[in-house]
Amino acid sequence: MTPPPENPPEPRITFPFSAVVGQDDVKLGLLLCAVDPRIGGVLLRGQKGSAKSTLARAVAALMPGDAPFVELPVGATEDRLVGSIDLQAALTEGRRRFHPGLLAAAHGGVLYVDEVNLLPDHLVDVLLDVAASGVNRVEREGISEAHPSRFVLVGSMNPEEGELRPQLLDRFGLAVDVTASTVPAQRAEAVRRRLAFDADPSSLRTEWAAEEQRLRDRLTAATPAAVAPQLVETISALCASVGAEGLRADLVITRAAAALAGWEGRTETTVEDVRRVAPLALAHRRRRSPFEEPGIGDDEIEEALNDAARGPGDGEPGDGEPGDGEPGDGESEPGQQERIAAPDAPTPVIPLQGGPAGAVSSPSAGRRSTAEGQRGRLVGDRAPDGPMGPVALGATVRAAAARRGLSPDKERGGVMVEASDLREAVRAQRVGNLVVLAVDASGSMGAERRMEAVKGAVIGLLLDAYQRRDRVALVMFRGEGAEVALRPTGSVEVARARLEQLPTGGRTPLAAGLRAALEVAAAASSGPHQPLLVVVSDGRATAAPDGTDPVEAAIHAATAVRHQGVASVVVDAETGPTRLGLARTIAEAMGARYLTLPELTATTLVSAVRRAAGG
Repeated sequence: MTPPPENPPEPRITFPFSAVVGQDDVKLGLLLCAVDPRIGGVLLRGQKGSAKSTLARAVAALMPGDAPFVELPVGATEDRLVGSIDLQAALTEGRRRFHPGLLAAAHGGVLYVDEVNLLPDHLVDVLLDVAASGVNRVEREGISEAHPSRFVLVGSMNPEEGELRPQLLDRFGLAVDVTASTVPAQRAEAVRRRLAFDADPSSLRTEWAAEEQRLRDRLTAATPAAVAPQLVETISALCASVGAEGLRADLVITRAAAALAGWEGRTETTVEDVRRVAPLALAHRRRRSPFEEPGIGDDEIEEALNDAARGPGDGEPGDGEPGDGEPGDGESEPGQQERIAAPDAPTPVIPLQGGPAGAVSSPSAGRRSTAEGQRGRLVGDRAPDGPMGPVALGATVRAAAARRGLSPDKERGGVMVEASDLREAVRAQRVGNLVVLAVDASGSMGAERRMEAVKGAVIGLLLDAYQRRDRVALVMFRGEGAEVALRPTGSVEVARARLEQLPTGGRTPLAAGLRAALEVAAAASSGPHQPLLVVVSDGRATAAPDGTDPVEAAIHAATAVRHQGVASVVVDAETGPTRLGLARTIAEAMGARYLTLPELTATTLVSAVRRAAGG
């Protein structure tokens, strides 16, 4: 039986590219990559329902040669993406034959990846490698194959669902933040056009057919313009001025500016082209830490271009450091600084280590540990010992051929697979860590300082999570109960918004805090993240349900943590001359590591978490 094609043609009619209201930056980015796919694709960052997939599908309809539109689902395997052994040929003819995957199907068209931030890292690596080189090379299961794969790569993501690793983010040529219009008239027009399309697609396409054909003809004729050596120097000066790391930004701006000039029918690229494409190429390359806002302003680009035009040593009079007695631009006047439990300075990136069973490699800085799993990169195969797991198809076919004494290149032979031929796939997937911080936010002594330290620690941990796709959660307990102030996330946008104001005051419901934190940690135990519960408290429980002793309730809740088998740490935040040592009692009931810190700061707290996690 011949396997079905990886991406059969879709009969649905595409919404016209030119009929999409607004989204000019998205349209420009897509068109530039269609002119020159070597730009490296477009990353569309924004909430659902902002026409990301509609525009990606529509630009494919404008490309010459009946360009395909291929969509890569989040659950896709490496076999489906790059291609694999042709089972029919292997099992009926005893031959190793390559069965192309989605990368072959996308050649000459658009490859769209929705929720690219949720795609396994090893697939994103493969995807970006092929997008940059234009060739898919497969060396696996006895197959050596290479085929052209030149396509416009379009990835979309909602930043609130998690970020791409910086290494992967940088490899997208262009990035655009996509938002729905806030102008009522534009929103209404977009709705009217969508309703008209849903009611009668052919009629709307007929209405926009002339404009679509104009764009199609223009795209077919467009070729990247020439770039003068002096302009290349200006582009490199711009990238150096804004702090872009590496040379990828220089290359992308050069190619995108040349594509823009070609799209507009010109043969020479100008500084104005550079000015227009620079925000799309630099927006996602400017971030220095997760808590810095992404993007770059037009004024900063203009200033950098002016500096590049002047050249070194041509600064205007008065440039340089502010004079003595004059505050610089970044300084604030005395008495005007507002403090709302501001976070401590973030600590350097600290690698956390989980200890998952079945680990197949040890982590290095900036990378997660790996363990065997149902998904991930294929790293080997084995004969099953017990219930059969996912089948390693290539290894199974090779075992069957060897048993029957057949040559893999033999035309006939009718290879039949028996139970003894079956081989199980061994896959390695990266596993992250979930640090659940449970913090006493009551009105006890040192509450404000405790919250400052915790905020800084969350930032420090997110610096690590941002690189390794770990997760951080924050549970606060005060007054009569507990709340999850920050649900497990690696999203910098979500964390930044939720950590701005964390109120303190009231009594200490320690038992409620422990129960809430355990619930968050236990929910992660069956997932891809290894939980670590970190309690920051002096242990002085003063609130519990009516009729219950607060300390006994806290000890009972702590015992539940031990019974769940969740790794935990208690950081004693007790201060003052009189110390009751209740935090140690809680730690013993939890089966947790008990730590005292000489001073509770973000640095000492994150260091404590690192030691507890084995990093």
